[in-house]
Amino acid sequence: MEQLLKLGVRNGKAVALIAILVVVGLAFAHISGLTPEQQKELLWTVQDYLPIFMFLTLAVLLFTGFPVAFILGGLALLYGLIGYFMGTFSLIEFFNFLPRIWGQAAENLVLVAVPAFVFMGVMMERSGIANDLLYCVQVLLKRVPGALALAVTIMGTVLAAMTGIIGASVTMMTALALPTMMRQGYSHGLACGTIAASGTLGILIPPSIMLIIMADLLQVSVGNVFMAAIVPGLTLATFYLLFVWLIAWLKPSVAPPLPPDLLNVPREELIRPFRWDKDVLIAGAATLGMALAWWFGVDVVINLGFAFHLTPPLSLAIAVILAVVLIFLYAGSLTRSAFLPPVLLISMIKGSILFGWATPSEAGAVGAFGAMVLAMMAGRLNFPVLQGVCHTAARTVAMIFFIILSATCFAYVYRSLGGDDIVERIITEAGLGSWGLLILIMAITFVLGFFLDWIEITLIVLPVFAPLIVGLDFGDHVAASEIKLWFIILMAVNLQTSFLTPPFGFALFYLKGIAPKEIKITSIYKGIIPFVLLQVIGLILILWRPDIALWLPRSVYQ
Repeated sequence: MEQLLKLGVRNGKAVALIAILVVVGLAFAHISGLTPEQQKELLWTVQDYLPIFMFLTLAVLLFTGFPVAFILGGLALLYGLIGYFMGTFSLIEFFNFLPRIWGQAAENLVLVAVPAFVFMGVMMERSGIANDLLYCVQVLLKRVPGALALAVTIMGTVLAAMTGIIGASVTMMTALALPTMMRQGYSHGLACGTIAASGTLGILIPPSIMLIIMADLLQVSVGNVFMAAIVPGLTLATFYLLFVWLIAWLKPSVAPPLPPDLLNVPREELIRPFRWDKDVLIAGAATLGMALAWWFGVDVVINLGFAFHLTPPLSLAIAVILAVVLIFLYAGSLTRSAFLPPVLLISMIKGSILFGWATPSEAGAVGAFGAMVLAMMAGRLNFPVLQGVCHTAARTVAMIFFIILSATCFAYVYRSLGGDDIVERIITEAGLGSWGLLILIMAITFVLGFFLDWIEITLIVLPVFAPLIVGLDFGDHVAASEIKLWFIILMAVNLQTSFLTPPFGFALFYLKGIAPKEIKITSIYKGIIPFVLLQVIGLILILWRPDIALWLPRSVYQ
């Protein structure tokens, strides 16, 4: 049987090769029969639409399963040579690849943050810190309908904020939570949909690798993009939580409650009894006072024997430190060991970036070091774990940067052949206004999400539409200076769907790859439908109310 299959595959390849040769031969015969004037007119037509042929070739080759980096680089060389023979591309332009690769990737200080965040995410997965966090959240929510699914959603949100890596989030959540959800009698569709949807928040909630790359492509501050993405990301997470709670309340059979004897953890391990003593009252009053000083923008110089300048940022920092101390004082042993350290690490990373205390690369280094410290404190940092983390992180980073380099070459050839002009001419001739163009771009991105990963969409589509976005005018709805920032958040929310929509939803591939055999692909597809609809609702809300994304950056700067 295997020999027949191999023979069939070989015959199929031979038939495909013969068919291609026949088509090429017929095309050559047809061209040879044309008059010189007709041949010249045909050449001009091909020259005009060569970028479209290049894009169509890319779309076809992506279905072959060949590595995307090799496809992009190979098409850049192939169509560069075709353009040379047609007189629209010069061979000397191939030398422009090197300065573009060096300037846009190798010398780009923003992309230095990518390896650090990748390392941090893999360390959290391999050291078991994320597993402890999931267990703690599940215990805290044990009496709520759909507690396990809610714990998975919260855990996915926290993990997304820690890593920004979809593969790590979905794979780890599937391995940790799916068997438990199946033993609890959860619906396969709800279990798979919850894990896949919460895992995809890693590309929206900072520090996200995708947001770093998009900010670099559109020349927008990474800190501003991170601030703008926080509220939309938490909004989607809230939608997921409300949906899971509602479906568990209305149909308990799809999300059975936990048995009373399960996760029977003493209350003292979660939170200590509250004590009204002088130290607590002083610390609480100081925390409230510093928070109010920050809120009202108090800026004073206090004489303590020396001049102490209390600025609003310093007031906020003191309030946060005091609040953390109070929380640690009253947290139980389980909460203090499994929940608070990862959350504190996330807060340090986000706060340092958002308030301008550290660049993304510096915050990424702090996050990587912090992940190692947490693993060491848990007694799980050893040489085999560190070696495995380094190998996995190195392969992931190499894949990301290989695609970035190849996409840089592809984008240069595409533009050199006139791709930007064709897209702009087609859209201009369509007579679309600013809103029509924006909705068209969102629709194209949504459809491409069925077939392409976010890296390809970001690095191929975004540079094509970027020049058009700058010239859009939405009047009083969005200020001209905020259009690029708003557009990045819209694209980021839209690209959430690229991980969940078949046939090439990568989150679905990760989930199916390690899910038990009882999980059918049809159950996975059914489970993600409600979450995709929630993502579309979130996208419409941000289109309707841009302040959802722009409120936080405005507030910080004001």
